[in-house]
Amino acid sequence: MSNSMWGGRFSERPDQIMEEINVSIDVDRHLYAQDIAASKAHAAMLAAQGIIPAADGAAILSGLDGIRAEIDSGSFVFKPALEDIHMNVESRLAELIGPVAGRLHTARSRNDQVATDFRLFVRDTIAATDAALAALQSALVERAGQHAATVMPGFTHFQTAQPVTFGHHLLAYVEMVARDRGRFQDAARRLNESPLGAAALAGTSFAIDRHATATALGFERPMANSLDAVSDRDFVLESLAAASICAVHLSRLAEEIVVWSSPLVGLVRLSDKFTTGSSIMPQKRNPDAAELVRAKTGRVIGALNGLLIVMKGLPLAYQKDMQEDKQGAMEAFAALSLAIRAMTGMVRDVVADEARMKAAAGEGYATATDLADWLVRTLKMPFRDAHHVTGRIVARAARAGVALHELPLSEMQAEEAKITADVMGVLSVESSVRSRASYGGTAPENVAAQAAGWARRLQQEHEKAWGLERRSCLKSGCPLMGQWRGREARNPLQPLASAAVWTLFVSIGNTKSVAESVAICPLSGVFPACGAPLSRSSARNGRPMAVCWVS
Repeated sequence: MSNSMWGGRFSERPDQIMEEINVSIDVDRHLYAQDIAASKAHAAMLAAQGIIPAADGAAILSGLDGIRAEIDSGSFVFKPALEDIHMNVESRLAELIGPVAGRLHTARSRNDQVATDFRLFVRDTIAATDAALAALQSALVERAGQHAATVMPGFTHFQTAQPVTFGHHLLAYVEMVARDRGRFQDAARRLNESPLGAAALAGTSFAIDRHATATALGFERPMANSLDAVSDRDFVLESLAAASICAVHLSRLAEEIVVWSSPLVGLVRLSDKFTTGSSIMPQKRNPDAAELVRAKTGRVIGALNGLLIVMKGLPLAYQKDMQEDKQGAMEAFAALSLAIRAMTGMVRDVVADEARMKAAAGEGYATATDLADWLVRTLKMPFRDAHHVTGRIVARAARAGVALHELPLSEMQAEEAKITADVMGVLSVESSVRSRASYGGTAPENVAAQAAGWARRLQQEHEKAWGLERRSCLKSGCPLMGQWRGREARNPLQPLASAAVWTLFVSIGNTKSVAESVAICPLSGVFPACGAPLSRSSARNGRPMAVCWVS
């Protein structure tokens, strides 16, 4: 017996091995929200265009809502024999509303259907990732502000180079994450075109309105070429490339946490929350969270490489090879989401050993460049000459086993007679970092100003997103639901479905999670979300509020 959904041409069932290699439901079942949303937009358009009767369109929409409710509740039975999410939904629709369900696939193919679903999924995932990265930035900025003047060693070649501040070091990652967010947002802008209506590869003879379905799904426009619409996956590749770069940034910070927390270095400490013990050595505190963040990078980069290899030899249009576009990408995005959450937690949890940092900053003659700069600035010595003089003075200090600022002035004058006692004022680690006041430098005043500026920027971004979404809800007449009391916001870092909404949490007294006037609105655009209920609140109407993602 052939497959009931496509088996008119076939008289026998596929071989069991063929069924196993062909089935994708275990992966693409995660696209159910997007698949149903796209099917609803398509059905509504078909009815509006008079391609199917309005009554049939209404029945299809109602049936799709019922299927969504079944899947959400866990009562839906996914059938591997039906191959994928599309056929599972269509088959169940036929069970619910009868033969009318067969009209849904008019002017549509699984080719444009899956391309649409996956674009929606990646768009939602980018929105969630952006929210997660904004939360990480907030954590980094908060700690940077606290440690704007905390001196630590800066390294090149992993050798002590010059003193910097811990806050300055953390702000470097804020800048990296900002570029990561920009790459994801660029990818989201480019992917935001609708393949729906491209059909199998050539378009359709039905008088469909692709602009209407694109608008209904939040796309900016329909894709202009039907072949391109169904056959390219560059939107996944670009998003995975952004994810890979982001994962590398996380891995670098994770590596530093691993090194810094080692007793041999001892610059920071992690609590029990983000460390584990040993099964045999009771004294151990292992930075496993950081190590696993470091390891997740391989999974993300591997997904990018894997999909590049899948796509590199494919002619137009759709090829079954492209079924392999989802599993690796979904696993990579999930791994990145977990890594971002773990890193955000570690940044909030880590404790700097300020005394050890200061001591380490003075080791390895880290202020030697300050001495050379003093020779140039005060004695008008060419820098290369100053470099050689400083090198000889450092050698004297090393032979004596003392720091530069502990070396007697007479020993310095033995190398350069014009050196005066004023030089001692530039040789401490505190004076060194204070002197680095050039734009982007590590001077504590710079760091404090940069941290404050980033805090304002993130807060304004948050409030702008809240205001835009609130106005959108009011304009479109989104229903309001009240009195969701005692409910915590769901983790904003989990991947979002197309039905993601904003929830307004209002703090009343000591209650941290009372939701009032919950606005149910469609996801529109890429907005940041608070890292936890009320963690970044803003005062409106005299009451502190925060906006959080839920799904």
